[in-house]
Amino acid sequence: MNTSRPAIIWFRRDLRICDNPALQAAVRTGAPVLPIFILDDDCDGEWAMGAASRWWLHHSLHALDVSLGGNLHFMRGPAASCLIELTESGDVEGVFWNRCYEPTTIARDSGIKARLQSAGISVRSFNASLLFEPAAISKDDGAPYKVFTPYYKNGCLEKGPLPRDLIDSVKPDRFASVAKDFPLDELGLLPRTPWDEGLRFSWSPGEDGAKRRLSDFLTNGIGNYKEGRNYPALDAVSRLSPHLHFGELSPHQVWTAVDALEPDENTTHFRSELGWREFSAYLLYHWPEIPHNEWRRQFARFPWHDDSDGLHRWQRGMTGIPFVDAGMRELWRTGSMHNRVRMVAASFLVKNLRIDWRHGAQWFWDTLVDADLASNSASWQWVAGSGADAAPYFRIFNPVTQGKRFDAGGDYVRRYVPEIARLPDKFLHSPWEATDAILADAGIELGHTYPRPITDLKESRAAALQAYQSLAPAKSTDDLVY
Repeated sequence: MNTSRPAIIWFRRDLRICDNPALQAAVRTGAPVLPIFILDDDCDGEWAMGAASRWWLHHSLHALDVSLGGNLHFMRGPAASCLIELTESGDVEGVFWNRCYEPTTIARDSGIKARLQSAGISVRSFNASLLFEPAAISKDDGAPYKVFTPYYKNGCLEKGPLPRDLIDSVKPDRFASVAKDFPLDELGLLPRTPWDEGLRFSWSPGEDGAKRRLSDFLTNGIGNYKEGRNYPALDAVSRLSPHLHFGELSPHQVWTAVDALEPDENTTHFRSELGWREFSAYLLYHWPEIPHNEWRRQFARFPWHDDSDGLHRWQRGMTGIPFVDAGMRELWRTGSMHNRVRMVAASFLVKNLRIDWRHGAQWFWDTLVDADLASNSASWQWVAGSGADAAPYFRIFNPVTQGKRFDAGGDYVRRYVPEIARLPDKFLHSPWEATDAILADAGIELGHTYPRPITDLKESRAAALQAYQSLAPAKSTDDLVY
């Protein structure tokens, strides 16, 4: 078909031209293509993107605009109003987009689709961000899975297919002629004060940066992934999550690239981590309240502490627990935190300090470049013990033990907590155990140059376990899940 009516491709979290089914479908109409991006904070409400994510989005959109020859059309406001404005004449070939799976987005998109179709406009949507549609995976009785292993092995791997064929890079031959509402800079995504130097040093947003990162990981990281991913000083993690979140890479591209390697325990383990990403999206789809409410209902009675000072010190990496502080400072500086340290820092907040996991989730939402509602909510609930697969729910990570085991040489802590760098390895993860002479020799005055611990690890662990024991045991898994 060759028509002068434009085909609108609505970019969302699919900021790439390779393996993009909606873009391919729009181009195949033969119509001039109108690529648009709409910043719709109204839809996201309290979960509008945080500052770090907005920084990433700006640079990713810039890269996509370059790929499209400067033809990406930027809009801001309610997406329904923007799309109706573009299509009010009805003289369009169709509207194409790739699906998102957050509850508010599903509701918004369903309304937009119905409204456009009632006006006689063709609408087509596609799955471009997940390996599996959440609604397509279920147990034999039709109920959703509540445990990861059977979900992944029985629901995903056995019922496949994995992966689908990839779509080649697609670029429109013709673009619709339309004046841009305003330039990218006027979306206001970049910070007004220059706190983003660490992000600029650490990341390369955009499809090209994503491909380079994947190539580097497959060449230098995946060979030691299963074991190496536990050590934060090593470059053994993929660092692909922000690229996947913003759709600069599709999970099918990643799966296919890994599948081409010689299979071993490292490739198998990495694919299972892609499975956890899918499982988080699956949980949010079937239980849309998990960003707010405990997945296991009994945990709604957990006795949290109202401790604004403790929360502030945790956020700033000033708890006096070096492994935790290193992680929180890495987050502040780079917009990311090593996964092992994420678990330890989150456990310290919700179990040693007994501060509500929702406060931690909100801080991560604002500071992570890979902030994803499904992964963030499911992961915080897992650490809190209230989420899916959180067994044993009373697990409490000891940050000293974890630091000594996974950062024995202290490279990670010394990188992010330089004021204690001169301590011997023996005391680096527990400075309060060092003698006054050792501290003085290292130039440290606890309580002045570096904080004393905000809480006693042994006593706070015992108090947390007592709090968990106060929750009445549930009779079955079904009793636990709302």
